[in-house]
Amino acid sequence: MSGTDPVLVRALTRTVLTVALLNLGYMVVEMSVALAVGSVSLFADSVDFFEDFAVNLLIFLALGWSLQRRAALGKVMAVIILLPALAAGWMAVVKFGDPEPPDPIALVVTAGGAVLVNLICTVLLSRFRHDGGSLTTAAFLAARNDVIANAAIIVMGLVTAWTLSGWPDLVLGVLIVVLNATAAKEVWETATEEQLAARALAGELDEDWPLP
Repeated sequence: MSGTDPVLVRALTRTVLTVALLNLGYMVVEMSVALAVGSVSLFADSVDFFEDFAVNLLIFLALGWSLQRRAALGKVMAVIILLPALAAGWMAVVKFGDPEPPDPIALVVTAGGAVLVNLICTVLLSRFRHDGGSLTTAAFLAARNDVIANAAIIVMGLVTAWTLSGWPDLVLGVLIVVLNATAAKEVWETATEEQLAARALAGELDEDWPLP
């Protein structure tokens, strides 16, 4: 974390722990509904909540680590962000042959609650987006992207009610996969920059080495 302000460190510690617990709690809610109604997009989003829980918990544990170790953990975070993509992809494959439409009311209500939770998390983390390096960037991007995904699920629920088709749910699941992959790429690039910066500070890079 840039700087050594103990007040800022304590505030970040409280924030990421709060965000972690919020994500863990709503993950249970959303995954239960997703399995009950058979929604690919809602299931992918529930796994996002687990990913956000893991990211923020690891940030909490990694505060005070060296720049090099935080950068390495940032790359681990990038991999974790891809987990929802794998989960959503598997469920989409399973449902591809028979895309039954999920209950649109359950989709809209559950996604609405997810929007509220993720908006709270995004606001809490926005203060620290540029102060915690790749780890905090991972948490902020995950929360921000989840707000977008949740809003899309609400729209998709309305489309499902209109069309009585399961295809909108499958399509949105694929879009959530793409969104997570983009966030993972951004976090990986930020962590790579931190690794180069740490090596430069340690005198391990030549002066002519091209920094990002």
